[in-house]
Amino acid sequence: MKKSILFILPDLNSGGAERIVTTIANHLPREKFSPSILLLRKEGLYLDFLQNDIEIIDIKTPRIRHALKPILQQIRKRKPDIIFSGFGEVNAYLSLFIKLFPKTKFIARETNVVSQHVTRREIRFFYKFYNNYNKIICQSDDMMNDLVENFKIKKDKLIKINNPVDFNFIEEKLENATKPESYREGYKNVVAIGNLSSRKGFDNLLKVFVKLKQNKVLLHILGDGRDREMLHQMKLNLGLENVIFHGVQKNPYPFLKFADLFVLSSRYEGFPNVLLEAGACGTYSLANNCKGGINEIIQPKINGEISEIENHEAFAAKIVEILKQNHDSEAIKNSIQSRFSKEMILEKYFEVFESIVSHR
Repeated sequence: MKKSILFILPDLNSGGAERIVTTIANHLPREKFSPSILLLRKEGLYLDFLQNDIEIIDIKTPRIRHALKPILQQIRKRKPDIIFSGFGEVNAYLSLFIKLFPKTKFIARETNVVSQHVTRREIRFFYKFYNNYNKIICQSDDMMNDLVENFKIKKDKLIKINNPVDFNFIEEKLENATKPESYREGYKNVVAIGNLSSRKGFDNLLKVFVKLKQNKVLLHILGDGRDREMLHQMKLNLGLENVIFHGVQKNPYPFLKFADLFVLSSRYEGFPNVLLEAGACGTYSLANNCKGGINEIIQPKINGEISEIENHEAFAAKIVEILKQNHDSEAIKNSIQSRFSKEMILEKYFEVFESIVSHR
């Protein structure tokens, strides 16, 4: 008999958690599982990529703190076999109420190194109930260790599953791709992608590019977020004509494929999809030495390097050094595909779903 899985997310905008849930829901074996997705608000780029048979439940609730009651009502009404909550704040709030649904198995997919990401005391309070989850999926060792050491989560609740890369999806998006018009001839083009918020460290990256004003190097930043105005003002104040903000791009992959280097400037991560996707496009990466599985993705001198972005001078020098080198794009792709292919990673998710419903 088919088992029902209800995925819970705020929306399907272009973030890592949204990308993963879309991929899992699309590829679940339909003879075993019936997927539906509950969204706080039905919006986002990934809605276009969902299979037609996936039911979308829109509870039309803009704020997470107001979403708890309608989420619990939907769980009570639908009685799914598995709840898969894929967003940290929702996971935290939901943990308190898990015992109300003894016949449903609850899985949380943690999205960040929690002690660094969750600073508000009222949300941290809910992590006292995190052991109520049947399983908690972490994407990196950093994330697992953080939950054990700082939140007293039982080790047998935790499973590490790295993020998958959908090579077929990326190749489709790169079919007939041409170099972005903003990539100037005679210049090296460096790309960075992410939400314009403090955790992504773009303020540090702008300071690094102050050191590269005399070099023929352009920085292309893709993304939007609450720090947009501050970062645009910072660009003006620092006189950074070598930095271009592009906003959110529906198809960022040509920017990655034709870049000379991808830079990850984050202060912390979960397990950055964009670093995987840069590699899947055959592009070499330079990543800040932050928590969140960076050292599980980067194979030094093969698909990228790690440096300390807080040392702006040294990070700038590392960019210049890397841009003088040639890198084997096929070796970079193989480095990612051999460890993080969609097929390998999805198999691990399906094993978790099957094992959790067989243990009644």
